[in-house]
Amino acid sequence: MGRSRRTIPEELLMLALDPATGTTAQPQSLDLGLAGAQLVELALAGRIAPDGDRIAVVVARPTGDPTLDCALELLRRRGAPVRAVHWIGGPRLGLRQTYLSHLERCGMVAAVPGQMCGVLPTTRYQAADTTISREIRARLDSAIRTGVPPDPRTAALAALAHAVGLGKHLYPGNEGRSSRSRLRDLIRHDPMGGLVAHAVMDVQNGVAAQPRRGPGPAGRQAAGARPGPEPARGVPGQPAHGVPAQPHRGSMVRAAVH
Repeated sequence: MGRSRRTIPEELLMLALDPATGTTAQPQSLDLGLAGAQLVELALAGRIAPDGDRIAVVVARPTGDPTLDCALELLRRRGAPVRAVHWIGGPRLGLRQTYLSHLERCGMVAAVPGQMCGVLPTTRYQAADTTISREIRARLDSAIRTGVPPDPRTAALAALAHAVGLGKHLYPGNEGRSSRSRLRDLIRHDPMGGLVAHAVMDVQNGVAAQPRRGPGPAGRQAAGARPGPEPARGVPGQPAHGVPAQPHRGSMVRAAVH
């Protein structure tokens, strides 16, 4: 996977960055969204595919992106398709920071050191090139404004933005209500994005996916359909931080403010 194309996790994080504060909107749900965005990106790369409400590895070959390849390897180790809601609902501490550090190394954001309460070292992040953020936002705006079915990447990005609650951040107030509604409607344009977005929302609501019995032998529901309740479980064998956090530069440990 070449670096000429930004990944969906990177774009989702860029959308969530507040240019005024250097922090991320919806930090609690953003980790879930980033985990889901990894699944969509791996699907677009042909490495995984939906299998009912589950995710199956179809090609284990690395993509060349370290964060995506870590997720792909964890999925491969499962040995069997895993429900999207169980994967996304696993421990995700550090995933947001991993991607922030990744974007800093790529030159897409700049780290701005500071202090909290005048004592605790913190790090805020500003877009190094606002052209990138504007281009990402313009794709969403165009899909919302024109009503033309977007490409799969934009549709998946819109679905995830809605799922993690970025609608009010991107289109605030009463004047943004219709845009938020159309953002939500874009979820139907990409089956994989829809499956993952629903899984993200189900995890936030404390609901895990339970396959419905259907006429087929597997009895699994169609991709993108809302699942029924089942107690959520983590992903066995997955490290506590989902994707290994990148080391901080220098000797001082910086605490990121989100």
